[in-house]
Amino acid sequence: MSQFLPNRRAALASALALPAIGVFATPTENKPKGNIKQSICRWCYSRFDLPKLCAVAKKIGYSSIELLSPAEYKTVKEAGLSCAMIRCASIENGLNRTANHERIAKELTEHIDFAASEGLPNVICMSGNRRGLNDEEGIKTCVIGLKKVIGHAEKKKVNIVMEGLNSKVDHKDYMYDKTAWGVALCQALGSPNFKLLYDIYHMQIMEGDVIRTIRTHKEYIGHYHTGGCPGRNEIDETQELYYPAIVKAIVETGYQGYLGQEFIPKKDPIQSLTAAFQLCDV
Repeated sequence: MSQFLPNRRAALASALALPAIGVFATPTENKPKGNIKQSICRWCYSRFDLPKLCAVAKKIGYSSIELLSPAEYKTVKEAGLSCAMIRCASIENGLNRTANHERIAKELTEHIDFAASEGLPNVICMSGNRRGLNDEEGIKTCVIGLKKVIGHAEKKKVNIVMEGLNSKVDHKDYMYDKTAWGVALCQALGSPNFKLLYDIYHMQIMEGDVIRTIRTHKEYIGHYHTGGCPGRNEIDETQELYYPAIVKAIVETGYQGYLGQEFIPKKDPIQSLTAAFQLCDV
């Protein structure tokens, strides 16, 4: 992972096409209803320096900026914001290969300790690319790797969250590309501190049936990401998902975590972040 997430460089190309800083709209101040906490995924807004993004986030009503390194969190903390998710170092080289376990266990341990010391809820991990591995072996190997650190996460009261990604468009060959695989991993590991990151954009591409999936597997989901589908752009009328109904379904499950806005804006990013916040503030 580079500063934001290395496999997302293609999407970053779109972000870098945004107009220069200084010509964006002024953020609109909102008073959240309080039914769901909203977060901004840092990598989608790379044209903003972090203090600027913090100021924008606070004005709109966001309470977190996520997918940060521990060093980046200092700036966010000083702005009075949280970080819903500490980022990791690699997407392709994940827990489904024993050769990666020592590196990942070290990284997760450090991130768990940091998150616990700062009162942050989640650290992220990845399955890794399939590279010919079948589902059963992938789950078995991920369990072996996760057992090296899950006891520490339980002790520190921090969640390890694995993200599901689509292997059809953005992350070719990624192993955890269906919710059923992630649920099977949760069941095999059997820890309350291991959860799934249900990325609505990615899972719409791979399987659809978003609201039913959220309701059926709510006990295994520890975090959510948004994104317009197709294209991973604004979550507005230009795409096929109706986010007010999706977020209402999330709230009705009793979910207490964050909803991370993870879309690449095609329009003015401040206006798009404001519109997304208002749309999801059900």
